[in-house]
Amino acid sequence: MPENFKRKLTAILSADAVGYSRLMAEDEAATVKTIATYREVMTSLIKQHRGRVVDSPGDNLLAEFSSVVDAVQCAVAVQSEFQTRNAELAEARRMAFRIGINLGDVIDEEDRIYGDGVNVAARLEALAEPGGVCVSKTAFDQIETKLPLGYEYLGQQSVKNIPKPVGAYRVLMKPDAVGKVIGEKRMLGWVSRRTATAAITILIMVGGGLIGWNIYLHQSKRIEPASVEKMAFPLPDKPSIAVLPFVNMSDDPQQEYFVDGITNDIITALSEFKFIFIIASTSSFAYKGKPVKVQEVSEELGVRYVLEGSVQRTSDRMRINAQLIDATTGKHLWAERYDRDAQRLFDIQDEIVETIVATLAFEVDAVERERVARKGPENLDAYDYWLRGRDAWFRWTKEANAEAGSLYQKAIELDPGWARPYCYMPWVPVNDMRMGWSENPEKSLELALEWAQKCYALDPNDYKTHWTLGYVYLYMQDFDLAISEYERALALNSNDADFLAQMAIGLTLMGRPERAIAQLKKAMRMNPRHPSWYWSVLGGAYYEVGRYDEALSTLKQNNKPDFFVHRNLAAVYVRLGRLEDARAEVSKLLVKNPHFTLKSVNHQPYKDENRRERFVNDLRKAGVPE
Repeated sequence: MPENFKRKLTAILSADAVGYSRLMAEDEAATVKTIATYREVMTSLIKQHRGRVVDSPGDNLLAEFSSVVDAVQCAVAVQSEFQTRNAELAEARRMAFRIGINLGDVIDEEDRIYGDGVNVAARLEALAEPGGVCVSKTAFDQIETKLPLGYEYLGQQSVKNIPKPVGAYRVLMKPDAVGKVIGEKRMLGWVSRRTATAAITILIMVGGGLIGWNIYLHQSKRIEPASVEKMAFPLPDKPSIAVLPFVNMSDDPQQEYFVDGITNDIITALSEFKFIFIIASTSSFAYKGKPVKVQEVSEELGVRYVLEGSVQRTSDRMRINAQLIDATTGKHLWAERYDRDAQRLFDIQDEIVETIVATLAFEVDAVERERVARKGPENLDAYDYWLRGRDAWFRWTKEANAEAGSLYQKAIELDPGWARPYCYMPWVPVNDMRMGWSENPEKSLELALEWAQKCYALDPNDYKTHWTLGYVYLYMQDFDLAISEYERALALNSNDADFLAQMAIGLTLMGRPERAIAQLKKAMRMNPRHPSWYWSVLGGAYYEVGRYDEALSTLKQNNKPDFFVHRNLAAVYVRLGRLEDARAEVSKLLVKNPHFTLKSVNHQPYKDENRRERFVNDLRKAGVPE
């Protein structure tokens, strides 16, 4: 059956700013001005080279060209122009871009392009150095002898969501590199590259991923030390660490969520030690699937130590490799390989955390060990259901919310003595209530409290237990209990950036927006590449204190505006006298949540009724239905 959409072969250029979040955190106004200027420069050069801009969200830009030669010439011109402009700026304010170029087949629909051809260009961009250009093998074959440039072959790169490895070349723009192709593939004696690749693949499969990991360890010994002077943020006054997403070495790509769950659990466990500064998982996962350098991670996130590793899971075995690096010296402090029964996964996690703590030269007394000790599940399938439920909840739809509840329930049925799924279950009915999906909001809150109390009975020392109780009490409008539970959670763990940000929502609703703003900024330091909803919360806090211009600029930082951003923007625009813009935001939020009405706002737990009325009246003026 013929497809209904148009396809074409085109050269795709994908560009992305380096360190954009850091620049925004330091000086929003200057960064917005710079990105706008640089985007205009790129657009102009793209037109000069017979290309067109397809999309330019936030700090990204996507363009297409009918000729690969034009695309690469344009990329080189862009980088040359930016190098000149950056030389005129202070080093901390310079904005560099990575550019990836691919020649591929795409779907062309209403002046937009989609498909693997676009995805490959985006992955190649991540392989480029700041200020550099990376091209695919398909693009290289078209330009190899046609431009006064050199190239460095990076090998076959495995990129996310692309079934086959992609050949990649770094473009060398210095005059002395013209005509050179460094590291290009050659015949290996009488064995062809294809034969060699097949042999290596078999070896990797037989070795269960050990060969790849050992090669990685060997290469990673040559680590260039990070520069403390170049760090985006000052080093904290206590040991600071980022845990990079562990690599899935299993044959099954569906195990990604499981491996990500292991990484998240290690981050959470480390966050409970008060003497460690731990980067939040959102910022760590920004590096997932990218061939980043430890030095780069350290300098961009402002941390001294980096943990990285891999996981291979079979039906009954679990193999985990991990290594801890002091990025400021380039030295490996510790490396270990764990090959255990799959059911002992949580023992391995505990050993990794304890080894890190010990390596960082801290003696943890028995009381502290008891405080942070968590009882893991006895059933690995329960853990699996909990991970899948958590992923579903974050999709933010009515259907996904219900799916999350069902998956948590299965986890509880399989392991009724494990506290964690009980702790996550209350967020499902509260979400139903606050999003207007519940037919009986009061009943939803009763159910949420019941689950939260069960979690408390199983693990009263877990900060997430008190976080959840505080969240439920907040929406029950029992503000004294809510702040009490939030403070207990904070006393147990002040290192969880998402908790600090979510608590800021409660502080704002309870009439403490100034503290919420301070707490949000602390969370953003701990999570430099924080999720977009942080901007929504911070913008809402600025709205509550009457700093409407700051609220507007903050909410505009969200490159992927969700329902809450549109809602808050509508109220802010009303306060700024921009009713047309306010109504436009309401139109967008009603597309995302057609059930939203002013009645839904009554479920927002404002402690001060006057604040609620102000918010309701602003949304009414913006056009939210009653």
